[in-house]
Amino acid sequence: MPLLTGRHMSNTRLIHGGAIVTVNQDHDVLDPGWILITNGVITDIGRGESPSALETSVDEVVSAAGCAVMPGMTNAHTHLFQSFFRGLADDRPLLDWLRECIWPAAEHITPDIAYHAARIGLLENLMSGCTSVIDHQYVHPGIDGDLIDDAVCRAADELGLRLLLAHGWADRNYHEPLVEDSATAIRRAKQTFDRWDGHEGRIKIELGPLIPWGCSDEAMVETIEAARSWGRGTHVHCAETAVEVEMSISERGLRHVPWLESVGSLASDVQLAHAVWLDDDELQSIAQADSVVVHCPVSNMYLASGVARILEMRELGITVALASDGSGSNNRQDLFEAMKMSVLLQKVHHLNAMALQPEDAIEMACAGGARAFGEPDRLGRIEVGRAADLVIVNLDHPAVAPVHRIPSALVFNCSPQQVRDVFVQGEPVIRNGFHRAVNSSEVIASAKAAAASLFQRAGIRSRLG
Repeated sequence: MPLLTGRHMSNTRLIHGGAIVTVNQDHDVLDPGWILITNGVITDIGRGESPSALETSVDEVVSAAGCAVMPGMTNAHTHLFQSFFRGLADDRPLLDWLRECIWPAAEHITPDIAYHAARIGLLENLMSGCTSVIDHQYVHPGIDGDLIDDAVCRAADELGLRLLLAHGWADRNYHEPLVEDSATAIRRAKQTFDRWDGHEGRIKIELGPLIPWGCSDEAMVETIEAARSWGRGTHVHCAETAVEVEMSISERGLRHVPWLESVGSLASDVQLAHAVWLDDDELQSIAQADSVVVHCPVSNMYLASGVARILEMRELGITVALASDGSGSNNRQDLFEAMKMSVLLQKVHHLNAMALQPEDAIEMACAGGARAFGEPDRLGRIEVGRAADLVIVNLDHPAVAPVHRIPSALVFNCSPQQVRDVFVQGEPVIRNGFHRAVNSSEVIASAKAAAASLFQRAGIRSRLG
C-alpha cells in the first residue's frame, strides 16, 4: 500500500486516489475521488483525479489508492469499563450476567482502573474506524466515584477522538455500591460537564439513567431537566429484554416507552439503547418524538435478548444508530462486525435476503451515529462543510479483493484489520494502523496490569490474577 506522504503537520490536506464513500442522501461513491481538508473541515470534494494545482498547493497529500475513504463511524452505545470483562461472562442472559459477573467486580473500580479500561477500549474503537464514542458510564462506586468520569475523559483527550460521556445512574433496585440518587448524579455529571464539555470540540457530557427498573419517576424528571438545562440529552437502556418489559408492566402498569413518555423523557434529544421489545404503539411514539434508537445486534445475540424491529423503525423514519455495547456482552468494540451482523440478523429474522442492504448499515453506523452523538449536520457524511472525521480502509487485502461493490465489501468483508488511517477533525490519529501519540504495547500492558488489580481487589479469580 502507498504510504502517507507529507512535509509537516499543517492545516491543508488532500486525500486522493481512493473510492470516496460519501454516505450522502444518494449513497454516492466517487471512485476514484478526492477530498480537500482545510483547518479540519471538508472544503471541496470531487470525482476522478484531483486537480494537479491542488497537489502542489496543499501542505500534505495523502494517497488512498486501493482504499475506500468513509466517514468516521460512531459507536453509539458502549460501557468502556467493560474492556476488562471480555469473556468473563459468556453464556448468561442479561440479569444473571449482571448479578454474577458484572456487579461483583464493577464495585471495585477506581479512577485509575477506569482510565486504563477506557484507554484500551477507546484505542480499540479508533483502530476499528470509530471517530466518536458514546460511553454510558454508570460505575461510580465510593468516594472516588466523583473522579471516574474525569478519568474516562482524560483517556479520550489523550487518544484524540470524540467522546459523549453519558453519566449513568440508578437510584433504586440496583447493586447497592453502584446506586446514586438524582442529586449525586446531577452533581457529579455537572462537575464533569464544567471541566470537559466542549473540550477541543471533541468531548460532550450528558446524563444517562441506566434502566427503567432502576430509576424512580422523580429522579428521571430531575435528571432530564438538568441535562436539558445544559443543552444536552439523555441516554437510556430501553426494552432490552422481554423480562425487563414484564417487570415494568408488573410494577408500573406501563411498558418502557409509555413510561418514558410519562416522565417527559421521550424527545429528539433522547437515545434509546437496544429498543428490542417494542410493540407497534411504542414504535409510533418513538417516531413521533423523533428519538434515536441505538441498535446493538451483537450484544443482543450474545445475551439472547432478541431481535430489534429495525426494518419497521426505518420505515417509520426513526433514526437508527449502531453500537457494539460493552465488551462484557460482545467482547469486541467493532462497528464493522456490528454493520455486518445488523444486516444478516434482519435477513435471517425476516427470511428475506433483501431485508437490509450494506448501504443501510453504513448509513446507521455513520449518519445515524452522528445524530445519536448530537452532531447530525457536522459528522457522519462526506460533504463540504462537515468535519473531516475520515477513515481510510484498505481494499487491496486478501480478505477483501477483488471488490465488485464497495459498500458490500466494507460491510461483508472488512474488519478493523483493514483500517489504515483515521482522521479526527482533519488530523491524523491512526496512520498505517498505529496511533501517532500513544504506544499500543504500553496501553495493552497497562490495561492488563490494571485488570489484574481489579480482579484481585474484587477477590475474583481469573486468568489475570
